[in-house]
Amino acid sequence: MAGVGVSGELSVEASQMEANLVLLKKDGSQKTVPLPSSVTVIGRRHGCDLLIQLPTISRRHCEISQNGEFLKVRDLDSTWGTFVNGQRVKGEKAIKAGDSVRIGPLTFVCQIGGKPEKITPPRPAKPAAKAKPAKAAVDDLTEGLEDSFADLDASDSVIAFDESDSDLEDLSAV
Repeated sequence: MAGVGVSGELSVEASQMEANLVLLKKDGSQKTVPLPSSVTVIGRRHGCDLLIQLPTISRRHCEISQNGEFLKVRDLDSTWGTFVNGQRVKGEKAIKAGDSVRIGPLTFVCQIGGKPEKITPPRPAKPAAKAKPAKAAVDDLTEGLEDSFADLDASDSVIAFDESDSDLEDLSAV
């Protein structure tokens, strides 16, 4: 039966599966972020289950839901989009173990029930025949984000960022 443990953490039985997002950091290291409930809302607004305070993350950017057998990601009409394996999510999309999920400048790999055991970065997308001006603007914006993380406050979130990480790519449980 589903339930919440004494510590307030959702038990594995309640979510029917052990599901994590594994953050791939620029330095090659990884950080595992457990999905805290059957529906995890990701965004930059306080109250989101996974708080990512970056300008390219919408207030309520996307949500990941669990159904005991599979995961689904749904974009919540974000400005910059949510991508699974390099493809923009329109509406909702099923995701499986090993799929990459890109939210703003951050790339995660989906891990379900400990699979895949070894997390590898997704293969780079094939370059487009012609570079689009909008892509260049996005690249310029995400490159400039590295210096804008000192004033983050995610203290009331289920997941918080480590402010000492200048890349803001280290997530930690509260």
